[in-house]
Amino acid sequence: MSASDWSSKDFYATLGVSKDASQADIKKAYRTLARDNHPDSNPGNKAAEDRFKEVSEAYAVLSNAEKRKEYDEQRTLFGQFRGRPPGGGPGPWAGDGTEFDLGDLLGGIFGGGRGRGRSAPGRRGDDIETEATITFQQAVDGATLPLRMTSDEACGTCHGTGAKPGTVPKVCSKCQGSGMQTGTSGGVFAMTEPCSQCRGRGMVVEHPCETCRGSGRSPASRTMQVRVPAGVKDGQRIRLKGKGGRGERGGPDGDLYLVVHVESHSLFGRKGRNLTITVPVAFDEAALGAQIQVPTLDGPSVRLKIPAGTPNGRTFRAKGKGGVTASGGRGDLLVTVDVQVPTELSPQERTAVEALREARGSTDPRASLTEQVG
Repeated sequence: MSASDWSSKDFYATLGVSKDASQADIKKAYRTLARDNHPDSNPGNKAAEDRFKEVSEAYAVLSNAEKRKEYDEQRTLFGQFRGRPPGGGPGPWAGDGTEFDLGDLLGGIFGGGRGRGRSAPGRRGDDIETEATITFQQAVDGATLPLRMTSDEACGTCHGTGAKPGTVPKVCSKCQGSGMQTGTSGGVFAMTEPCSQCRGRGMVVEHPCETCRGSGRSPASRTMQVRVPAGVKDGQRIRLKGKGGRGERGGPDGDLYLVVHVESHSLFGRKGRNLTITVPVAFDEAALGAQIQVPTLDGPSVRLKIPAGTPNGRTFRAKGKGGVTASGGRGDLLVTVDVQVPTELSPQERTAVEALREARGSTDPRASLTEQVG
């Protein structure tokens, strides 16, 4: 939405946070509300879709320190106005032939006013943050995801003017389009303040657009294909340049920040570019040595040699069976041995273990501990 429309909405109430809420609290509230009301989770639910747009709109402002500060200042200045004030976007208006920018005139209050007849520079689109959950396999190999986004864009009905089709905004007769008026305090000091007739916009929309109610901006949904690189970690924040909110008046689009959540795998884990797996090994295999088959994530199993006398917890390395690296190669598969001790023995097994005990004799495996204490 345009900065000129901020003062008419309580973004803190929309997210259910206090005005002095921290950025962490704001992000937590947004994520909860966005997840509960996302259109993909509520197909055909218009109320949930509208609510999702509202919280996205609020978060786009409150998550940006500069925009939040400007919003708080505007709310203080225009707190007495409760209705949605008319506003608009760029374009040549009827009147004296001068081109004004409706969406940015109010911003001049804090950034320095513009003289009549000067066109405003393009406004950069909002940065947007969203989340996506991917599988373990997608995180290892990389994936292209369809991502549905909601952001403010120029109203499709009035094309950003804020005025009902067939009409145009008028230059404010009181401030002559400057958006400011000068008065005196006690007859001594001259004070400049927002124009009381146009509320600082410089333009007056006599017939507001019914779609955007005069703001010139409206939430719009779009689906884009987003590439998640191989090796992405759970909770990682990826910046996608130019994939955020649409810019205004030729300004660049904002950026999209994608927070990735990676589902766990029943067998495999990750350690850097390497994959990890724990495999059970029988006592006799560890004691006498063996050849075992170990599964891989996306290919045939690999044969691994377990040497005689392998202790529990030892890790072996299967070269080139891990995750994809940035250079296009592959990491390794780290195989940790878990020596299994049977909880129940058959008569034949018990006989064999008893024979092993007898063969071991009186050798005490804890003798060295006693010597160290002594």
